[in-house]
Amino acid sequence: MERPTPTDVEREVTNIDMIVSKGDAEGNITYTNPIFMKISGYTQGELLDKPHSILRHPDMPKAIFKFLWDNISEGKEVNAFVKNLCKDGSYYWVLAQVRMAKNPDGSFRNYVSTRKRASDSAKAVMGELYAKMVEAENEGGIDASVKVLEEFLSQRGHSLATFNDAMKELNK
Repeated sequence: MERPTPTDVEREVTNIDMIVSKGDAEGNITYTNPIFMKISGYTQGELLDKPHSILRHPDMPKAIFKFLWDNISEGKEVNAFVKNLCKDGSYYWVLAQVRMAKNPDGSFRNYVSTRKRASDSAKAVMGELYAKMVEAENEGGIDASVKVLEEFLSQRGHSLATFNDAMKELNK
């Protein structure tokens, strides 16, 4: 599937929208709810068995996804702001809560991501941060991008260990 060319058109995610998807161990989409399809512009057939990265907007730093995968693969929940790319090139911002779901015997079942509206103030702050992180990645790789993130968190009294708390605070 060809990736769309990003535009400056933002799709609205309302306070009542809850975007849900599930993924396998490799991050391929195994389930999407109707709101996910409505906002992204994709059909379920276009999304199933495709990597979640199909929605990755070029404004998103790779370091955020590395942090996310490092943590959820260890069974930790992650809350992160994500700017996603829609099928038509538009975009939408969400605060994603991603976690590993387990079977009753404790084995891996799937990854579950629920996404809700990102506040306007959070979108402004995170848009600026992510631009700095992408610039750092382009110049010095993911480690340079992580340093930008760590400085951002430190200025707010947080660290990578309290990343989720910082993200929730920003969405108020």
